[in-house]
Amino acid sequence: MDTSKTIIKLERVTFAYPGGSMLFDRLGFEFKQGDRIGLVGPNGSGKTTLFHIMIGLLKPIRGSVTAFGKIRTMESDFREMRKELGLLFQDADDQLFCPTVAEDIAFGPLNLGKSHDEVHEIVEHTLEILGLKGFENRVTHNLSGGEKKLVSLATVLAMRPKALLLDEPTTGLDEDVTKRIIQVLNDLDLSFVGISHDKDFLNETTRKIYKLNDSEIRQI
Repeated sequence: MDTSKTIIKLERVTFAYPGGSMLFDRLGFEFKQGDRIGLVGPNGSGKTTLFHIMIGLLKPIRGSVTAFGKIRTMESDFREMRKELGLLFQDADDQLFCPTVAEDIAFGPLNLGKSHDEVHEIVEHTLEILGLKGFENRVTHNLSGGEKKLVSLATVLAMRPKALLLDEPTTGLDEDVTKRIIQVLNDLDLSFVGISHDKDFLNETTRKIYKLNDSEIRQI
């Protein structure tokens, strides 16, 4: 993998929620191909907000977001790059909205214009990777928390992204599901940034760890 190419670069990003104090003040961060980064920091330091700025769900007051070599400013810019950068939400219920597991996983590829035959193959392959064969017709909202997390990860991987943003991928999960997610990530040749309080997860999946605090991101 070419590790010289930048996936995301934030430069002098300043952000505050309406009516709130400044959360980021001229924050900078760079995420390159080949990186597998753990991101830690106190509650309220802005880790999830940072992801949402990277993916275009929130817009900074000042500063720039460059993704895959292009400065992203408009919603259309971010919509294009979301095909390449997958975000796993902290709460699986924010990611799953179709009646069945297969429909949830198929939603993204269908929106990318894949044929129904291609989508069927993607769904089956993705379920197999995550150890979810036989879940195709399961009702999503009846799944356990761990199953929902695996299916939400499946919806991201089905888009065939070039890199991932993972927001607390193992929080609240039992040991077996956590091990499965660790194994899946270690088997994938994908760059990612993962927010986590789980030291074992970070030690087993990441190559370097950064801390976000007081509007600064530093390697620890």
